[in-house]
Amino acid sequence: MSAPRLRIEQIPLGHPDLREFVEFPWRLYKGDRFWSPPLRADLLGNKALGMVGMLTAQNHYHHTAEVTHFLAWRRDEVVGRVSAAINHRFDEWYKDRFGFFGFFDTINNYAVAEALLDAARDWMRNRGARIMRGPGEYSNATHERQGVLIDGFNSEPCVDQTHNYPYYGELLEKYGLRKTKDYHAYITDVRIPEDPRLPRMVDLATKRRGMVFRQIDPKRLQDEIRLVISIYNEAWSQNWGFLPITEPEADSIAATLKLILDPGLVRFAYIEDEPAAVFGAFPDPNWALRPRWKWYGDSDAVRIARLLRMRHHIPRMRLIFFGIKPPYRRMGIDALLYHHVKTYAMRRYSQCDMSLLLEDNFLIIRASEFMGGRRYKTWRIYDMLV
Repeated sequence: MSAPRLRIEQIPLGHPDLREFVEFPWRLYKGDRFWSPPLRADLLGNKALGMVGMLTAQNHYHHTAEVTHFLAWRRDEVVGRVSAAINHRFDEWYKDRFGFFGFFDTINNYAVAEALLDAARDWMRNRGARIMRGPGEYSNATHERQGVLIDGFNSEPCVDQTHNYPYYGELLEKYGLRKTKDYHAYITDVRIPEDPRLPRMVDLATKRRGMVFRQIDPKRLQDEIRLVISIYNEAWSQNWGFLPITEPEADSIAATLKLILDPGLVRFAYIEDEPAAVFGAFPDPNWALRPRWKWYGDSDAVRIARLLRMRHHIPRMRLIFFGIKPPYRRMGIDALLYHHVKTYAMRRYSQCDMSLLLEDNFLIIRASEFMGGRRYKTWRIYDMLV
């Protein structure tokens, strides 16, 4: 008997089947103790929570991008999904024509993966794309949730990291996609004591350079996150995949981080009253938000209630923003910021995840290893000509 016929459905923004697009991974990963998805409200929005979902036309991303979505059906069952996007701001920054595929999830079946990727590729080609890149969510700017996991499947992802089955990379490479860049994650035990010489070295370096350090002010969170982003935009401007974070994106980040902010984990460095660097770590909400697969379900309400109950007792943090403006590099600011945050964190936390680190960003990788980090996860981004 032949296999049931495969049908690909295109789903634009605003279509009711976007809910099916969001729910499919919950069935695909049912019972997986490592898979940690975003809240449904992060994708579909929730007026009661004041959240504008990424998959809604009101999201600021869609002001400068075109997107669509595809579902693969066999009879009345969804067996795969993918999105396709043209990010015009990314194209303008890089002076090229990219088509991005994302939200890629499928059963372990090459015919399904091929049909989804063909649909996304045809859509991109019809809009003038030259390069097909992914996976991500909508696109592959460095500050977005992106990449297919190729190493480190037996550990939980931190917030804004992807997790997938090992066969994903095999399906993508069979299709003809080829590696363009890897991202790494490092993990360190923050309870391990520092080198006893470091505090004195910190004191001497601070006085010699005239450095001033302070932690983030939660009473001015929106302005403070904008300062973080301004440092990030300057410090990361030459990195592969970089796209400046806009003010609306910064405000969205501030709203997201407000619930889990621990001010002692975010420190600024100043030299002669000029902001020079930022070290921004945050308690990992995935510790509480990860599905428990219990009889009472894993609705947004249940997961948020669990986060509210656990947010002051999360043992793991993720270093998200670690940037030093170019004029202030190779002055030891990374070690000084690390010392200040570690001194605070080792009383409250046990682990720190440092990610996503570009495989060829040797300065930040060396800094992560200096902090005692060991590589434990790798994600891959793929390209092919359209």
